[in-house]
Amino acid sequence: MIIKKTEFITSAANRGGFIIPDKPMIAVCGKSNVGKSSFINMLARNGKLARTSNTPGRTRLVNYFDFGEFILADLPGYGFAKVSKEEKAKWAKLLESFFEHSEHISHVFSLMDIRHKPTADDMDMVAFLNHYILPFTVIATKADKLPKTRIKPAIRELAAHVKMAEGNVIATSAEDGRGRDAVLGKIESVIALSLSADDSDGEETEAQE
Repeated sequence: MIIKKTEFITSAANRGGFIIPDKPMIAVCGKSNVGKSSFINMLARNGKLARTSNTPGRTRLVNYFDFGEFILADLPGYGFAKVSKEEKAKWAKLLESFFEHSEHISHVFSLMDIRHKPTADDMDMVAFLNHYILPFTVIATKADKLPKTRIKPAIRELAAHVKMAEGNVIATSAEDGRGRDAVLGKIESVIALSLSADDSDGEETEAQE
């Protein structure tokens, strides 16, 4: 897959602002400071597409980006301690409202730091995705921070924690672009599956008529 052009579409602060995509939509979620914006910029090869910040918890909206063949939805980071309970509750409600519209979501990239075990919030998100029966891939960020000999064992450990196959965990690095091709390959298969499902739905509708 070759991404030729990317652009910001809009932000949503509540259910009323959510877009109904006319093509496959992939959501990106993860705890604050896990590197969501850097990951998005790496995919786009545009360091200015998604705003990055040294201050965790900056993303408080659902930000939508057009990647040509698909829409990418950047979700608010979770698990940041230095915000009020009211603010945490607001973010949680926004995430829950977003995932309730699972029919519009083709796939989810759940970002986790490859250097550490999944946090309790990470595991809650995995349970959340399983509850809504949403297909997802774990993106193990910051792989450049580990020696090369530690990456495969770290992937194995992460997969074991979230109870999924190692093939569903992709190690990435926004610093050196590691894992970008693997992620794009996954996106390509997600798009193909989504378009195939749409074609099947169309055939069923015609048959009923």
